[in-house]
Amino acid sequence: MAEEDAREAPGGRTALEHELADCLWSILILAHRYDVDLEAAFHRTMTELDDAISTRLPQHEAA
Repeated sequence: MAEEDAREAPGGRTALEHELADCLWSILILAHRYDVDLEAAFHRTMTELDDAISTRLPQHEAA
């Protein structure tokens, strides 16, 4: 929110980068701990999301 000027937060961009890196570290540790193949899970999830979104969008007819 601070990056979008919606609120003030100390640290600015550096704090955002730190927080995102911390979140990524946590995800990587959890994936390792629970033996999750993040690459496969990411691709599967993106396919599911793409399919779900595509069914809600109006279909464009070819000219």
